[in-house]
Amino acid sequence: MSFSVNFWGVRGTLATPLASHLGYGGNTSCVEVVCGDQVIVLDAGTGLRQLGKRFIRDGVGEATLLLSHTHLDHIAGFPFFEPGYRPDFRLKVMGGHGGTGSCLRQVLEKAMEAPLFPVPLSTMRACVGFEDFRPGAEFALGEVRVRTAELNHPGGAVGYRIEHDGRSVCYVTDTEHPETGFDRAVLGLIEGADLVIYDSSYTDEEYAARRGWGHSTWREGVRLAREAGAKRLCLFHHDPDHDDTRMAAIEREARAEWTPVFAAREGARVELSGHGSVKRAAVA
Repeated sequence: MSFSVNFWGVRGTLATPLASHLGYGGNTSCVEVVCGDQVIVLDAGTGLRQLGKRFIRDGVGEATLLLSHTHLDHIAGFPFFEPGYRPDFRLKVMGGHGGTGSCLRQVLEKAMEAPLFPVPLSTMRACVGFEDFRPGAEFALGEVRVRTAELNHPGGAVGYRIEHDGRSVCYVTDTEHPETGFDRAVLGLIEGADLVIYDSSYTDEEYAARRGWGHSTWREGVRLAREAGAKRLCLFHHDPDHDDTRMAAIEREARAEWTPVFAAREGARVELSGHGSVKRAAVA
């Protein structure tokens, strides 16, 4: 059975459409996971726009969107998701970041109403459903099992573990690690995973001045992945100030610390084989 992870947006905080950033990518968070007959989208950052165009080109008629949270960089692509305006498309939107007092539908309605946006959510003609859950919930999408965990981020966020056919990928972005020890919720979520996509916004030196901002470091990602017995680690949510030269240096430094590490690149595909190995290729 197929199990692929496709990166459509890898940047954090703010899109960076700069020539100096295009090697790794300038769009904000959006990752497509294809498990058998299930199409799962993780976050709706600016990368969602291009993914929507690919859905239309390839005749994809149904998907589930799992939101880590609803800060702007993670939902900015939603109003520009073309399949959402087509009556023959089915989209289920789920999230569990909690603590905001608003459900997903209300948040997205507000983001798409005047004076913020000229086209309201009600104009989306696709069959769009919304489902809120509490962090820690587990649920099934067909034959795919999804586990969740609460993350440490201002306003709340949720991490995901997607399991299918004996393989697993974890999406843990917009989270801040504790000063000592490990975040036990994250550690439990990623235990033994084939691939962990982790918030690696900062270096240790940068993090020292940004405590409380709700993000982590590549070095903490390495510590977590090793402790959890994960097979591979993907550095994600790249800081807008990290251009391609800086990102390449971070990737080299991380690999020197632990070989099975790579930095997410927009347009890359990771294929998880039946034995849990990872192969990288360009997204078609």
